[in-house]
Amino acid sequence: MAAAGAAPLLPALLAESSAAASPGRPDFALVRDGLAVDIHVDAADDPAVLRVAGDLQADVERVSGVRPEVRHTLPDRSAGLVLIGTLGASPVIDRLVVQGRLDVSRVKGRWEASVTQVVDRPVPGVARALVIAGSDRRGTVYGVYDTSERIGVTPWYWWADVPVERRDTVTVPAGPLERLEPSVRYRGVFLNDEQNLTTWSHRTQEPDKNIGPQTYQRVFELLLRLKANYLWPAMHPYSDFFNKYRDNPELADRYGIVVGSSHPEALLRNGVHEWEPWAREHPNADGTLPVYDYTVNPTVISDYWRARARENAAYESSWTIGMRGLHDSALETKHATTVPEKVAVMNDIIADQRRILAEEVGAAAEPQIFIPYKEVLDLYNAGVRVPDDVTLIWPDDNHGNMRQLPTDAERARPGGNGIYYHLSYWGRPRSYLWLDTTQLAKVWQELRRVFAHGADRMWIFNVGDLKSIETGLSFCMDMAWDVDRWGADEVEGFLVEWYGRQFGQRHARVLAAIRTEYYRLAAERRPEFIDRNIFSVIHHGDEAGRRTAAYDRLLERVRSLGSELPAACQDAYYELVQYPAHGAYLMNLKYYWADRNALAVRQGRGAGTNRFADLAEAAHTAEAALTQRYNSEVAGGKWDGYINPYPSQIPKAPGRPAVTRVTRRETSGLGVAAEGNETGADVPLRFSSYSRDRRFVDVFNTGFLALTWSAEAGHPWVLLSSTGGSLTEQIRVWVEIDWSLAPEGTLDTVVAFTGGAQRFEVPVRVVNGGERARRRVRGFVEANGYVSIDAVHTERRVARCGAGWRTVRGLGRRTGAVEAVPSTAAPVTGEHAARAPELRYRVRFSSAGTFPVTVFRLPSLDERGARRLAVGLDDQPVTVLTGQNIATGNRGDAWARNVEEGVEKLTTTVTVTAPGEHVLRVFMVDPGIVVDQIVIDTGGVPAAVQLAPPESYHPVFNPEPDTGPGLDAPAR
Repeated sequence: MAAAGAAPLLPALLAESSAAASPGRPDFALVRDGLAVDIHVDAADDPAVLRVAGDLQADVERVSGVRPEVRHTLPDRSAGLVLIGTLGASPVIDRLVVQGRLDVSRVKGRWEASVTQVVDRPVPGVARALVIAGSDRRGTVYGVYDTSERIGVTPWYWWADVPVERRDTVTVPAGPLERLEPSVRYRGVFLNDEQNLTTWSHRTQEPDKNIGPQTYQRVFELLLRLKANYLWPAMHPYSDFFNKYRDNPELADRYGIVVGSSHPEALLRNGVHEWEPWAREHPNADGTLPVYDYTVNPTVISDYWRARARENAAYESSWTIGMRGLHDSALETKHATTVPEKVAVMNDIIADQRRILAEEVGAAAEPQIFIPYKEVLDLYNAGVRVPDDVTLIWPDDNHGNMRQLPTDAERARPGGNGIYYHLSYWGRPRSYLWLDTTQLAKVWQELRRVFAHGADRMWIFNVGDLKSIETGLSFCMDMAWDVDRWGADEVEGFLVEWYGRQFGQRHARVLAAIRTEYYRLAAERRPEFIDRNIFSVIHHGDEAGRRTAAYDRLLERVRSLGSELPAACQDAYYELVQYPAHGAYLMNLKYYWADRNALAVRQGRGAGTNRFADLAEAAHTAEAALTQRYNSEVAGGKWDGYINPYPSQIPKAPGRPAVTRVTRRETSGLGVAAEGNETGADVPLRFSSYSRDRRFVDVFNTGFLALTWSAEAGHPWVLLSSTGGSLTEQIRVWVEIDWSLAPEGTLDTVVAFTGGAQRFEVPVRVVNGGERARRRVRGFVEANGYVSIDAVHTERRVARCGAGWRTVRGLGRRTGAVEAVPSTAAPVTGEHAARAPELRYRVRFSSAGTFPVTVFRLPSLDERGARRLAVGLDDQPVTVLTGQNIATGNRGDAWARNVEEGVEKLTTTVTVTAPGEHVLRVFMVDPGIVVDQIVIDTGGVPAAVQLAPPESYHPVFNPEPDTGPGLDAPAR
């Protein structure tokens, strides 16, 4: 590990605290010369504090090989001691406070706060002590785990096999370290769609259970090390429900974890497992079983809830009120068919549940939460009355876009507001359960927005199986503790810090860049959403191939860095870096080759058709081997059954794509398909001196016998990557222009391909404005029938009426996107040029006319408002564009398309009255709008493309447009 440049460090999530060492004071030695200082914790302190002292004991041993003693009495004489305790529960620490020797002024009486400080001569006979004092039990626990991180034990030492650097001397700084109150009070996860977790737990942890106390102990410890405090347990049919084993809630309470339940699990009841047995034990008078419908069986259901409230009354719990159907299904109301009737039923349900909690749990029945999820949100908006002391938990659309946010009145409620946010999901329009693919900058932007709207009481994140979401979960927990820690241009800074904590500072920036690119590619299309014919294989330099080549380059960086890491890091590196990058690459690669195979069939290729089929199936086989390695080899097979893209009972990642093979023919023949054409060359290759393009021509054999071919350009300034040879399958020929030789003006020529008796001419259109014009242009330049703009590349940004635009780096499909802020600003519905924040882009048009302009925005929602922006050219009237603001939960509609693509494409037209320079203007109408890219189609944007064309030439922002080749099959 030392070879990787690792060093113990304090996580920067404590940056708001005072962490500077006192000048001149020596560090405090936990271990020196083979001896460890003792750890003292008062026996009367909370069980969570007594337990975590044992974790510190184990962590010191992990680092040093020396195990300190945990004691409950003070030593008569000692050079050093660790004093752990909670204010009000540790007499020795309370005395230090009274004596003015431990400053807790910013900690005492706060929620989950702590101070860690070295105190000289704390008690008679002890020379120095490292004092860890918490404002409450979890504050103390977090203070202890801060010390563990400071000596080099990361929260992921067990769950991701991050190695711990061994050292003979273990010290921490003497100066005070304060962990102040968190930004969000309750911070936790929902274990959901957990088949793989269940499989692994049954195989490796508890063979007689399907997720039981032994597994939950590991989960509880991880949550606390991440500074989380809250859990919705696993709840599906293949898992044992949480309260089946009474050790589970008892353990949670002993660890200090608040246990709640998800939206269909009212009052901690797991309907999937518990309702049917209850119904059998409480049959109707006629012997039939009661149904889970409050309009039919209110008494039986009420008693069902009451039994659990009584059973768990002694534990620190979160109580979900309201009702949905069993197993995440919609609310059943046989005798309430209209929305007003259902609203009335829901109000009765809430009143009943509140009465149960008051009678069985009393004042300890907090927090209580109401989750308006899916159809319940419609009922809430139609008039469900939620008591003011109940926390409203606002859901996203299951794909990272918040459906709506609290109003001023809702923000004023004493119960406050929270969110339920998905990093993993099973459902429409597509599921994503395999990898951590939600762009961190997207998470940052949404979480900042919800916090600005007052949703700060509870953040719960759906993390699926938990494993594979390591990076995203860590980021969410860091933000939940300190929402201001990372700014709009600093999300990659989190990755630098986080990877530095796992693998050492030497490689942290490279790892952060790798992960940022991984998330960017997933923002174009999650690997779980890949399918046939998503990306074009014939337009924009082979759109799909360029994307796959980007994955290929990413994987090369991953492999190169992995070869530099020591052996101790390899398991963690595979889990946290290599597997997700390589798996996402192969998922895309197999569908790329399958699409090339299907195109080859339509083109009449011979041997090359089968070659593409082989490549597609080889990629799927490699993906299976990659997963097999994770489950059987990594960490000695520790994760057996945990990682599986194709589980049996929940939605799968895209599997093996179908391919077609053709029967061998003892013939040969020449075929040509120029870029922009499925076959032939009806659409010419277009080149501009501004974008300095590269274009391809696929030259292929229609049979299986070798064919001699040649290519010849019509002018010496047309350059070819290959001019001929023997061809069995296919070859991709790249065409470029030597701009130092090409004459100025509009030039037409051909590239001729011959083979046997066949000859094909590919037309070439070259527009050369000259080097002087290229140097003198000031804005984006129309070329090849379009202008493509990354929205962050503005000529000017104009703030108005207290609102403006900011860049969020790492957001969207390129390097960043621009967001209209603050998200709490008032909409601007008129007089946009005078009142609305504005983005300006200088554009040089070579033609006049009325052209479509498409704004690519991130698909944020507002089900009680609107998602609008406005577009205009120069001083012409603006057009307001209205985006999708409601999550329908359907497949195939606008919302579903936006979710799958990760953007919404809003289109209007602008009229260019004359060639030359113009100013494109984009205005905020509704706040929180995020603009990613803008495309003006002057006749060259094909309908079949998924992504925006490569960004147009701009002398400052894009002086060397990316026209590099995509991935191709080996030439044969």
